[in-house]
Amino acid sequence: MSPTTRPISTRVRILGAILGVVLLGMMIAGGITFAAQRERVLANAQKQLDGFASSVASSSDDPVDLVAGTIPGRTDGTLALDGDQVLAATPSPPGLAIADDPVLLSSLTARLADQQLSGQADSSHGPVLYVAVADRGATAVQVISIDQRMELVALSTTTYALSAVGVLLLVGVAGWFVTGRLFSPLKRLRDTTDAITIDDLGTRLRAHGYDEISDLTTSVNGMLDRLAMSVDAQRHLLDDVRHELKTPITIVRGHLEMMDPSDPQDASDTRDLGIAELDRLARLVDDIDALADAETATLSASLIDVGGLTDRVAELVGAIPHHTWSIEARASGRVHGDADRLVQAWLQLADNAAKYTPAGSAIEIGSSADDTTARLWVRDHGPGIPPAARHRVFRRFDRISPGRGIEGSGLGLAIVDAIVRAHDGHCSVGDTPGGGATMTLHLPLVRGRSAAELPTPVRAGDVVLQREATG
Repeated sequence: MSPTTRPISTRVRILGAILGVVLLGMMIAGGITFAAQRERVLANAQKQLDGFASSVASSSDDPVDLVAGTIPGRTDGTLALDGDQVLAATPSPPGLAIADDPVLLSSLTARLADQQLSGQADSSHGPVLYVAVADRGATAVQVISIDQRMELVALSTTTYALSAVGVLLLVGVAGWFVTGRLFSPLKRLRDTTDAITIDDLGTRLRAHGYDEISDLTTSVNGMLDRLAMSVDAQRHLLDDVRHELKTPITIVRGHLEMMDPSDPQDASDTRDLGIAELDRLARLVDDIDALADAETATLSASLIDVGGLTDRVAELVGAIPHHTWSIEARASGRVHGDADRLVQAWLQLADNAAKYTPAGSAIEIGSSADDTTARLWVRDHGPGIPPAARHRVFRRFDRISPGRGIEGSGLGLAIVDAIVRAHDGHCSVGDTPGGGATMTLHLPLVRGRSAAELPTPVRAGDVVLQREATG
């Protein structure tokens, strides 16, 4: 959904949630405060009524005289009744006509007739609390207006509500600007990612501070770096493949154009040449597929015994003709990775050595290990590799010299390098004493695990694997 059609932005939703929580908190706090103040007001009023009842009961004066001498408060009044007749009354406070309120007199008369000497009665001005004491043929009654007693509470509640509205507005304004600042890095992130295209992956974001958004910015920059490297690798691969495909296509096309259809020998030679070039193209496609699989496929999680791996490869290379194969050294230790892939890489080195070593010469394989690294090597006795060219031998389609032949796609050692890098290792090229090249795979060695901690070994072919325990 585009920004123009989004119903409510994330900024508004977050701000609304904050304001909703603040409003709910204020309502709860205000409600609790109002309830507490109301109970306190009613308790004080009841305390005053109880005091009046005690004073009347302990006084020897006539109730009428006692009422006449009582000084009324701002929210209360006192009167003496005989049935429904008012014998005496204190001056009524403003808004509370005690003696002249027929609703109040009727309610009090009915309640007193039922012997309800205290409680709540009705009046023309709202509910009132009362207490009555009968003595000497008359009844002294004190009345307190609930609404008037609650005026201060209502005023404070109104003040609190207005203040809460003001605070809510201030929180809304401040929250709007604060969320705007918080979302500004995300907006820059969105604008930057929208501007990035496959042709321009060089744009990066600047991380500000050390918060989660800065971490997100750093992660996005890392993702863009990896994406740029992947795109560059794909472009280089496509350029290399395009370059490699031009030669056989040109050769086949040229011979077809120059072929004499009426000459059976020329047609047969051209056919054989075309088939050979197509076979070379097929091998090239297979090698490209193998390279892509080595660079992208998920490796199995296994612990591999280096000595067992050495024996397995030695058994397999014995099938490569015209050379004498031997194991020069066998290491003890374990590496973590995919046994099949490592066998593939090691055999590729052996096949590469066999191609460029004179027939009948010896080739040695072996393995060694120190505290951190296992080394798997192949040593041939061929023409060797010049030191200046060793950094290029693992490149795609890179053949260092005609002296080592031009047969093949030029991807074999690139596949080896991809497999080893997938195992967090690297490849190297050195000299063989007496002449030749030694190619070595360097792999991190698994250390710090006792025999009791290792899983039960499982055989895969003749390679002893230790499968990682899961869970």
